[in-house]
Amino acid sequence: MAIAELAGGRKLEYLVEGPAGGMPLVFHHGTPGGAVRFGPLAEAAGRYGLRLVSPGRPGYGASTPDPGRSVGDVATDITGLLDAIGADRFLSIGLSGGGPHSLACAALLPGRCVAAASIAGVGQAGADDLDFVAGMGAENIAEFGAAFEGPEALEPLIEEEAKGLAGAAPSDLAAAFGDLVSEVDKAAMTGPILDWLATSARHAVSESIAGWRDDDLAFVKDWGFRLDQIATPVAIWQGDQDRMVPEAHGHWLAQHVSGATFHFEPGEGHLSLLNSIDRVVADLVAQLD
Repeated sequence: MAIAELAGGRKLEYLVEGPAGGMPLVFHHGTPGGAVRFGPLAEAAGRYGLRLVSPGRPGYGASTPDPGRSVGDVATDITGLLDAIGADRFLSIGLSGGGPHSLACAALLPGRCVAAASIAGVGQAGADDLDFVAGMGAENIAEFGAAFEGPEALEPLIEEEAKGLAGAAPSDLAAAFGDLVSEVDKAAMTGPILDWLATSARHAVSESIAGWRDDDLAFVKDWGFRLDQIATPVAIWQGDQDRMVPEAHGHWLAQHVSGATFHFEPGEGHLSLLNSIDRVVADLVAQLD
């Protein structure tokens, strides 16, 4: 684990793995999450000679909270992080709540961000042509409903949810996720995926709920950039058995992100898509050619 010093005195926790001269593959974790190694992604990055960089967003783990942040603010943090490790151009990949942050890098760091992917990432709340919570599991409907009301409604709900995650053993995780996991996702919660989910969940709430809270609040307000102005190559990955981020979000993003390539995966859920992580990375690497 390492710490990058950002402008204004904030600290950003991150992991880095792979060849020092390799192009960085920046991994934006889900919500909640943190700077925790995901073995299958690290292995995929290594196969393509990439340097995996996994930051924890503000408020997660040892990363300094940044209350009121927008999704687009991640571009400033990633710029500071890459400058700190001496890197220039990079590839970006975001899972779930990390999806919008990956898109932000594509939109706001053109030229530096070579290509970006969003895996089961949320669409924009408040869009006229997207019912944001339709098809979500009960827990997410309640959580985003509270986020729309504001921090006073959201914080007590997250505090309660965090208690279940703080000490969650891998075997307890499916029950903790409740209505959010489809049958295909329950089947995917084994081995490295399950171990990573449990470790990431515990790390996410190890210091406070600030990162989780600020992620949710950022999703339901203006993101700070426009999807239709993205010039960087973007790939959208989505399954139709997703109860965390329903398939309508993937279709919506594919329609609204300029020039996006849509990888729609029938039969896949939110977590089971991670079994295709090598394909996601290979697709990004192909953009280098």
